Amino acid sequence: MWIVLLFLLIGWIRRALKRHLPDNATKYKTQKGVEIIGYIIVVLVTITYFTGSIKDFGLAIGLLTAGITITLQELILSIAGSFYIFFVKVYQPGDRIEINGIKGDVIDIDSIYTTMMEIGEWVSSDNYSGRIVKLSNAFVFKGPVYNYSQDFPFVWDEFNLPIRYGSDMELAKSIVISVAQKHLANYVQESIADWKEVVTKYYIEDAQVDPTLAITMTDNWIQFNLRYIVDYKKRRHTKHILNEEIGKLIQATNGKVILASATFEIVKIPTVQLHNEKNETKNAE
Repeated sequence: MWIVLLFLLIGWIRRALKRHLPDNATKYKTQKGVEIIGYIIVVLVTITYFTGSIKDFGLAIGLLTAGITITLQELILSIAGSFYIFFVKVYQPGDRIEINGIKGDVIDIDSIYTTMMEIGEWVSSDNYSGRIVKLSNAFVFKGPVYNYSQDFPFVWDEFNLPIRYGSDMELAKSIVISVAQKHLANYVQESIADWKEVVTKYYIEDAQVDPTLAITMTDNWIQFNLRYIVDYKKRRHTKHILNEEIGKLIQATNGKVILASATFEIVKIPTVQLHNEKNETKNAE
């Protein structure tokens, strides 16, 4: 009866908080906190009831722990993982993470599972696949957790642009740099303050957040490598915009800058001489 009353009280408190708290993030965190505290109280009430006295709590908790540790190892690890996630802030709802080989946006964290909206797999780039994945919280102890949005919500991206030999190199460089500065200036300005906080918080060297262009001479073409910083949710769209505008400006040069491709050019066909062995034999006779 006490447990039923506790669950009813927890439900009433969560509904009241949901009505009166201002924003969704505060509502979510507060409701999860109430849920965890409620579970702890239920466990304490249960142990006290079966032991008959609070003074036997230490012995009871020891025996209980020894009994369930073997049979419920994964469940205990998942619950411990939920506390670790909550207090250490490994990730939170809204973050984009990759854990146990699964990448997606976190949409819910409960006492056992982390729920994610999956991205990637058969869908190219960072688009949603449509699958909702439930992953045990125990995986935070079993491997790395890649967080795309915590502390620094930007990623570095790059793409290669093959330019044909004989093109106007200075014109090609000016096209790529001007387009990059035009479309990436906002990301650079927004990322500077966040990156300074990362450098202050962690033992890490300062990094270049402005777009950089590197040129490499290959056997087939001159390779332009543009490296830039971008919002982690807009990586695909930004790359599309850059490629589209750079392509249009290169076409507008009327052949001064030409994109290269993996084709073969035959410069000269060698002369082939055929000899008739029968006629050569008769002439020799």
